Amino acid sequence: MRVLLLASAFNSLTQRVFAELRDRGHRLTVHLACGDEPLREALRRDAPDLVLAPMLKAVIPPDVWSRYPCLVVHPGPPGDRGPSSLDWAIHEGAEHWGVTVLQADGRMDGGDVWATAGFPVPPVGKSDLYRNEASDAAVRAVLLAVRRFASGTYRPRPQHGPEWDAPEHARPYFDQGLRAIDWAADPAERVLRKLRAADSQPGVLDELLGGEWYLHGGHPEDELRGRPGELLATRAGAVCRATADGAVWIPELRPRRRPGGPETFKLPAVLALGARLPELPELPAPLELPEHRRTWAEIRYREQGRAGLLRFSFPGGAMSTDQCRRLLAAYRFACSRPTSVLVLGGGRDFFSNGIHLNVIEASPDPAEESWANITAMDDLVEAVLTTTDRLVLAALGGNASAGGVALALAADQVWVRDGAVLNPHYRLMGLYGSEYWTYTLPRRVGAATAERLTRSALPLTAAGAQRLGLVDRVIEASPEDFGREAARLAGLLAAGPAADGLIAAKKAARERDEARRPLAEYRERELALMHRNFFAPEEPYHALRSAFVRKRPRPGTPAHLDPRVLERRAPDLPLTEPPGTDLAEPGPQAPPGPSPRV
Repeated sequence: MRVLLLASAFNSLTQRVFAELRDRGHRLTVHLACGDEPLREALRRDAPDLVLAPMLKAVIPPDVWSRYPCLVVHPGPPGDRGPSSLDWAIHEGAEHWGVTVLQADGRMDGGDVWATAGFPVPPVGKSDLYRNEASDAAVRAVLLAVRRFASGTYRPRPQHGPEWDAPEHARPYFDQGLRAIDWAADPAERVLRKLRAADSQPGVLDELLGGEWYLHGGHPEDELRGRPGELLATRAGAVCRATADGAVWIPELRPRRRPGGPETFKLPAVLALGARLPELPELPAPLELPEHRRTWAEIRYREQGRAGLLRFSFPGGAMSTDQCRRLLAAYRFACSRPTSVLVLGGGRDFFSNGIHLNVIEASPDPAEESWANITAMDDLVEAVLTTTDRLVLAALGGNASAGGVALALAADQVWVRDGAVLNPHYRLMGLYGSEYWTYTLPRRVGAATAERLTRSALPLTAAGAQRLGLVDRVIEASPEDFGREAARLAGLLAAGPAADGLIAAKKAARERDEARRPLAEYRERELALMHRNFFAPEEPYHALRSAFVRKRPRPGTPAHLDPRVLERRAPDLPLTEPPGTDLAEPGPQAPPGPSPRV
């Protein structure tokens, strides 16, 4: 079918629905909502069989939904209505929730139901829940709804009628009045629910150290105590704040925007507070944290037989210079242990999205901080690539993009949860990319496919990435179970007879590759192009980064999602454009003109 995806943003769910439907052979176009008339023009041009809205904040005009079948994904069960469905579910402590695919009509969230799917609600942040359990349920419901629509025989069921009478529960927008924390009275669990219901957006508005801030993210702390509302300690950029009966860790803050002032953006809490922050103890979490502890740690290590498990989880998947260096130190420790298999990752939600654009934006010299950050990422990736005494497995429980995908590709095997979305490109941020991707990507998928992936800048499902050779194993597991399943499989590999042979083979392959073309040469060439991206005044990177961190919407649908471009970039065909630099062989230093992937 011809399906037009109508969305307010090409966000994680829109990307996943796009990639899942494309995997199944549907012909897709994407239209980002920017007014009624551009939508009408897109419909006249594309003549879709179906309009599908995975994430839409705008109202579909009556002349559109009365002429075209329009299905809307609502992140709530049948009968639930309103713009803050997940916020309410987390706030009220729901243990189970749902996603509904509705027929658009004159009733907001009240149309007939094409499909619905339920999901559990673990104690995680709203954005994590949205990208994982809710996304899994949304895809199940969307695929069922699309199959039903394509059959031409299914009749959607009204939410209120003789066949199915779902109780209506219409709730208002979840505003800051409902989110407000009473530090003197609210117990830690209530504070955590409020923080989790607003972790990515919009944050919880609060007063702290003489300023107004949005608090982003919340994690429990089981040992520190203090006067309610008091800051107790710092850890890796986060602050610990006392509640009525305990304490919570808050990783990020965003200043409240002043009337007429510039847009603000999230930063690690310590960096955001700056000179306002009083002298507090810095309390690093032990790398090998006891299982019973309830505290926040970005990096953890444990062993299961002859398998080492190095987990990391950075807010938003971004990795600053400091985070890269700390993860490298932890990686080196893990490599000093007597294991034969090392699992890198294995947590839920983001694996990595590469360099930390927000920290870079806040730096006095963003170009220099960009350079320090990419150099630290390269150091980490190099350490993984040159590990030859054990197998390294990258375990991606959630999404990854740009340098995060390159970090995964440095491992010997890449294992991915079936619900993850991969974006193996840098182009949309005006960057050539580094992290040795010109070595690791072509060796997995070939030069032509590597060229296509980096130019087209389109998302891949885990299954699609496996078909291309980008991924070795797709693990069917819930977000909560993925880490345990990856650890179990790694333990079996470490204890099995094949491990020693695989380690010997990887060592020999690394030596052959180094003799053919040293890793240092890949790094030198990539960084020469990245240096130009960072420091040349005509490069678009700084403007693109500034717009990205401040969440400024781009006008209209991005060029790489233009339907004419999508038509000639089918998932199993090479680019129709002539290829750029041959990625498989060493070449001369970059020419003075712009990189073909920028």
